[in-house]
Amino acid sequence: MRRPRGEPGSRAPRPTEGATCAGPGESWSPPNSMLRILLSAQTSPARLTGLLLIPPLQPCCLGPSKWGDRPLGGGPPAGPVQGLQRLLEQARNPGELLRWLSQNPTKVRAHHYPVALRRLGQLLVSQPRPPPVEQATLQELSQLIVRNCPSFDVHTIHVCLHLAVLLGFPSDGPLLCALEQERRSRLPPKPPSPQHPAFQGEQRLEAALSCPRFLRYPRQHLITRLAEARPEELTPHVMVLLAQHLARHRLREPPLLEAIAHFLVVQEAQLSSKVVQKLVLPFGRLNYLPVEQQFMPCLERILAREAGVAPLATVNILMSLCQLQHLPLRALQFVFSPSFINHISGTPHSLIVRRYLSLLDTAVELELPGYRGPRLPRRQQVPIFPQPLITDRARCKYSHKDIVSEGLRQLLGEEKYRQDLTVPPGYCTDFLLCVSSSGAVLPVRTQDPFLPYPPRSCPQGQAASNPTTPDPAQRVVLILQERWHFCRGGRVLLGSRALRERHLGLMGYQLLPLPFEELESQRGLPQLKSYLRQKLQALGLRWGPEGG
Repeated sequence: MRRPRGEPGSRAPRPTEGATCAGPGESWSPPNSMLRILLSAQTSPARLTGLLLIPPLQPCCLGPSKWGDRPLGGGPPAGPVQGLQRLLEQARNPGELLRWLSQNPTKVRAHHYPVALRRLGQLLVSQPRPPPVEQATLQELSQLIVRNCPSFDVHTIHVCLHLAVLLGFPSDGPLLCALEQERRSRLPPKPPSPQHPAFQGEQRLEAALSCPRFLRYPRQHLITRLAEARPEELTPHVMVLLAQHLARHRLREPPLLEAIAHFLVVQEAQLSSKVVQKLVLPFGRLNYLPVEQQFMPCLERILAREAGVAPLATVNILMSLCQLQHLPLRALQFVFSPSFINHISGTPHSLIVRRYLSLLDTAVELELPGYRGPRLPRRQQVPIFPQPLITDRARCKYSHKDIVSEGLRQLLGEEKYRQDLTVPPGYCTDFLLCVSSSGAVLPVRTQDPFLPYPPRSCPQGQAASNPTTPDPAQRVVLILQERWHFCRGGRVLLGSRALRERHLGLMGYQLLPLPFEELESQRGLPQLKSYLRQKLQALGLRWGPEGG
C-alpha cells in the first residue's frame, strides 16, 4: 500500500548536492559586511535576506545542529518524531520543508521549528543561484510558528528569534512580534517596545553575538561597533553573551567592561546571583577593576542578599573579586561558616566549591592579616591547582616549557631544578631552584623544596628560611609567561596568573618571570642557554664547580 505523501514513515528524500552541513565546531562564515549590517539598527529586512543569498566559499550550514540529540521543547525524540526531524533536515526545497510540517500536525514538536528555520537557511546559502522563496511559503511557515510558540521553552524561543532575524523576517511582522512577546513574558525586565530603535539594534546585536563564527573568533572592528550600540540598554541575556565573549577571547576593552559594570549597578534589583556571576567573570579574568564607583558596593549587596540561594554562584563571584584583590568580609564569614560548608557537602559541585574555598582561604591568610572571622577547616582543604592549568595542557605544543627544561638541564644539571612541582597550599610551579645564602644553586634532592605554609612572619622582602638546614635556602621559581597568559594585545596578566604570582611572592618564593617576547626571540637552544644564564646571573646565582 502506498504511503500518503508527508508521512514520516516514508522514504527520506536525498539532499541535493551542495547542501552539505558543516560538522561540529564548524559554521558558515558570513562576510564582514553582513556582520556590520547586523549591528546596524537601521538595517532593512530585505538587506539581511539578500546577504543570506550570498553563496559561501564552501557549502556548509548556519551552524551545527543540536536539536537531534536533545529536543528543546519536550522529551527526547523517538520513532516518528525523530523520523520527522530527519525529513526536515533533508528537505530539498522550502515547499517540501513546509509540507512535512503542515501534513504531520500530530508528530510535530517544538524542537522541529528551529530545525525547519535552520534548514531553510541552508537551502538559501547552499545553492549557487537559489530560487526566490515564495512569499506564501514564508507566511505559512510564519503562521505555524506563531500558532505554536506559546508551547516553546525559553531557549527554543531565543533560537527561533535569532534564526528569523538572520533569515530576514520583518522586525514588525507577526513572527518576530510573537516570539518577542513570548520572550518578554518569560524574561523580565521588559525590553524596549518593538517601535523603539534600540529594540531592532538589540535583536541584531543578540543575533550577531550568538553567531557561532562570532563566538569562536574575535573581531576587533565589531567590538567598537558594539560599544557604540549602548549595551547598557540591552537585556541581561545580551549582556551575558557580551561578557562571555570578552572573557573567552581575553578582550580587555574598557568601554565594554564599563558598560557591563554600569548595567550591573542599574539592574541590581532584577539580577540573580546566577546572572551576576556571568557578568562579573570578565572583570576577574581580565584583571580589570572598573571605574564605576558603585560596582563593588553593588556586588556586596547582591552577595548579602543571595549568598544562601546559589552556593556555586556565590563562590564564583567571590573568586572574581579575589582576582581583583577585593574580599568582602561579610561574604567571607558566610562562606566559611559551618552551615554553608555543611550545605555544599555532598552536592555535585562540592569538590569545585571546596577548591575555590581553599583558594579564598589562602587569599585570606596572605592578603588579610587582620581577618579574625571563621576560616576553612583543615580537613575541608584541597589542593588549589595541583597540576598545570587546562589552557596550558591544551596548548602544550606551543609552550616553551620543553625547550626551557632542556636548557636548564644542560646549564645546571638535572639534579638542580624541579619541574611542575606543586607547593603548598596547591600551586603548581613551572621550575623551582633551591639557592644557598651565598647564591649557589643547590641539588634539590638535598633540600626541602617547600617553604612552610602558612608562611612564618619575616621582614618584607626577605625569603622564608628552611628550618631543617643550617644554611638558610632561598627558593626561586621560574615562571613561564606565555602569550595566552595575557589579555589579548596587551601586557596585562590574566587574573588567575596574576593571583598565582602574587601569592607565591607572599609565601616567600623569589620569582623569575620569563616573558614570551624574550623566549620567542631566542633562536635555538644555544641562544636560549645564554639567555637563561644571563637571567640567573642577574639574580646573583652561581652553579657548577665554583658554585658547589
